Amino acid sequence: MSLLQVTGLTRRFGGLIAVNDVTLSVEPRAIHGLIGPNGAGKTTLFNLVSGVLKPTAGSVTFDGADITGQPMHRLVRRGMVRTFQHSQLFPGFTVFRNVQVALHTHTGFGLLGGFFGSRAERRRRDELADKAHRIVDFVGLAGRAWDLAGDLPHGFQRLLQVAVGLAPEPRLLLLDEPVAGLNHADVDRMMQLVCRLRDSQGITVILVEHNMTAVMGICDRISVLQFGRLIAEGAAQEIARNPTVIEAYLGVYDDAA
Repeated sequence: MSLLQVTGLTRRFGGLIAVNDVTLSVEPRAIHGLIGPNGAGKTTLFNLVSGVLKPTAGSVTFDGADITGQPMHRLVRRGMVRTFQHSQLFPGFTVFRNVQVALHTHTGFGLLGGFFGSRAERRRRDELADKAHRIVDFVGLAGRAWDLAGDLPHGFQRLLQVAVGLAPEPRLLLLDEPVAGLNHADVDRMMQLVCRLRDSQGITVILVEHNMTAVMGICDRISVLQFGRLIAEGAAQEIARNPTVIEAYLGVYDDAA
């Protein structure tokens, strides 16, 4: 059974159809890539799935439940978390504090409760602190736990965004261009982390990405959009050889090549 099922999803902005009758399935414990040329509708589709936008038509089902049009905070409670291309961090907080705040936000446990509350509250504070350390270590930032988020290099800020996304213990993580602007070493580091999310945490990942080397290297399945429509879907090797995909990116396909 698919973890995520998108059926006939459509979004119109006046006379513009940004997403046009898209149907796709995402299997549990998969890394599913969503690619396409600029303006293909990838981010809009992400926004529809994650509750940022409501669809004009169609439906979204997550773990067997209809979540169409539900706001993002409800989807987080269900186990779906979406990161954004632009930083959503607190630059004046340390790496650890950013993750700690995310944990307290999603558990409803006040930051001051452990200091002025009961023994049980203090114990809960300690548990959440331990969890924050584990998350920071898992994403590879243990050595920078006490650095300010705003002082981190861009690649490490991207890792911290993933760490914050792990706070509510998602079953499905939507990553919006996780390697955009990263150097080769940082791309490798991020892609290794994405694979570990699937392999050691059992998290299903959908990623929008323009870096084709990264997408082809780690994705179990890839969906391709063009002008808001799904034009191809399959394994990486199938997509790389698909003439419709080649034409969409290059503008021409020579069958004799």
